[in-house]
Amino acid sequence: MPLSLPVPRQPRHVRRVHYQGYERDDGLWDIEAELHDSKTHDAPSLRDGSLRPAGAPIHHMWLRVTVGRDLVVRGIEAAMDTTPLPDCPQARAALQQMVGCSMARGWRQSIQKHLGGVASCTHLRELLFNLATAAFQTLPAAFTPADATEPPRHLGQCTGWDFEGNGVKLYYPQFHRSRPGTAQAASDTATKD
Repeated sequence: MPLSLPVPRQPRHVRRVHYQGYERDDGLWDIEAELHDSKTHDAPSLRDGSLRPAGAPIHHMWLRVTVGRDLVVRGIEAAMDTTPLPDCPQARAALQQMVGCSMARGWRQSIQKHLGGVASCTHLRELLFNLATAAFQTLPAAFTPADATEPPRHLGQCTGWDFEGNGVKLYYPQFHRSRPGTAQAASDTATKD
């Protein structure tokens, strides 16, 4: 279903973000992200005041995060092909502090703790925030084992996966109407249904 018809307007900025997940031959997983910002009109460059043509990147950055099945970061690297300021690429060094952090719980807090403020780059942080979702989509068995006795972590985190909703009832009936935290809640519910 498309959005409603907008009022007359002119395009000014384009941000493209792309995520892709890969299963590696060594048993690990790579999640890659790309961010590309551009203006739809010629605009002055912050670097030297020259005119940047419409469509030319202001930001063009890449991330690769390597994780195991446990969603713990094993490696991380970034490339910054285009940045608005000369010092921006220095932000890449701080990314190594994310090695050992888990995407399963507390991911955003870890990003803020290790990369917040001037420790790194706003745009790299933004890519990392949503990279966990791409990882979950790439490694579904990492957070939804078939023999789960505890509810998978994504349950209860959105309308579609409400413990009392149809999604949980259909795909995770053992946890339908239970609350996260214990398998007992699931077994209590099973005896009532």
